[in-house]
Amino acid sequence: MPMEEKLVQRLESAVMRLEALSATGGSVGTCDGTAILDPSIIAFDDLMSQFLGKVSSAAEKIGGHVLDITKIVEAAFAAQRELLIKIKETKKPDNSSLAEFLKPLNDVIVKATKMTEGRRSDYFNQLKSAADSLSALAWIAYTGKDCGMTMPIAYVEESWQMAEFYSNKILVEFKNKDPNHVEWAKALKELYLPGLRDYVKNHYPLGPVWSATGKTAVSAPSKAPSPSAPAPPAPPPSSLFSSESPQASSSRPTKGMSAVFDEINSGKPVTSGLRKVTDDMKTKNRADRTGVVNAGEKGARVSSPSVSKTGLPKFELQMGRKWVVENQVGEKNLVIDDCDTKQSVYVYGCKGSVLQIKGKVNNITIDKCTKMGVVFAGVVAACEVVNCNGVEVQCQGSAPTISIDNTNGCQLYLNKDSLDGSITTAKSSEINVLVPGDGPDDDWGEHALPQQYAHEYKDGRFVTTPVSHSGA
Repeated sequence: MPMEEKLVQRLESAVMRLEALSATGGSVGTCDGTAILDPSIIAFDDLMSQFLGKVSSAAEKIGGHVLDITKIVEAAFAAQRELLIKIKETKKPDNSSLAEFLKPLNDVIVKATKMTEGRRSDYFNQLKSAADSLSALAWIAYTGKDCGMTMPIAYVEESWQMAEFYSNKILVEFKNKDPNHVEWAKALKELYLPGLRDYVKNHYPLGPVWSATGKTAVSAPSKAPSPSAPAPPAPPPSSLFSSESPQASSSRPTKGMSAVFDEINSGKPVTSGLRKVTDDMKTKNRADRTGVVNAGEKGARVSSPSVSKTGLPKFELQMGRKWVVENQVGEKNLVIDDCDTKQSVYVYGCKGSVLQIKGKVNNITIDKCTKMGVVFAGVVAACEVVNCNGVEVQCQGSAPTISIDNTNGCQLYLNKDSLDGSITTAKSSEINVLVPGDGPDDDWGEHALPQQYAHEYKDGRFVTTPVSHSGA
């Protein structure tokens, strides 16, 4: 049967890899080779063969820098495969040991990031999309709900969003110019969505499964001691975890995977990443870990909020990439003033509050908020309003796309730079858009977006038109 043949082919392929590694003295994950034959490892090999193979095939046709960055992507996936094998024979490490354990993957990601620096290449969008996409591989560092990361599946999806901005540029630029680049961009997206996302969903939805009886991780995988040798003492903390001086802050030092993946995502020393976020804004730096932004020496940015019925308030930057504002109630002075176009903002479960985003970000999502006001400088991709009631959103810059879904009551204020964007609505009511007048002293014009439509069958098809209302 075809399914049986496919299974036999997988097993034969795994055995061949095992024999090849044994012949060259390479590591095979476990002494008896059971890890390399694990279904999750076989599935990862299938992922690389099916999806990564398409990216490599397209890159071969292009050559040059695109081929170079693709080879680094191949190396990153190969590094993750080796880590997945070693995880099956290793006990769950502490944070400092985990950073060293993941160093081979981190080194490859940093190498990709360096290719985007310096003199701008003619294929800069290709380099950026590939380099930014590799942050999705950091899902392997998820150690639990307190590690500062989103769940692995969501993490992969969010990481691709950072790369998709450049991927879309490739599709537009080469649509009628070179189909090989279009093929490469589409294959790169499929590698992560659905490729890596579905792999994580099927095998590691809650993160890596460490061995309960394996050896202790004390060094990089390539330097792991032999099974017969005693484990060496744990190394001193690396610079990733000692970049903040203990005397410089009364809160505890940067902890866990947030520190590791500030390094991974930026390709720079962690100290450079920390300049963008003040200590009082980092939940991971506070002893209470409640997500409440406490008052500092320079005055409180936000007063102590009330606890929402849905959960504790949060106001934090996660891994240098995603601002999370959750469960804020009655807070009128929420401010994000140190952000960039690589970061996203997620606002969830807030009531009677006002958030101001002073810098341009990649995208903004406002989810399940009531009587919430959001003022933002601009977005690279989109601003989304989902499952909200009675919200007000003001765009002070450009916004290519504004999406309103399943929302009752939304006042949308646009400026002249955002009038060229598109507004998409679905299952929503009471949507009013206010636009500036022609002159600086002119009143704003208010436009109600239709929520009712008439459908008429004409000339063999239905014609849909919005229903206009007359009245006082």
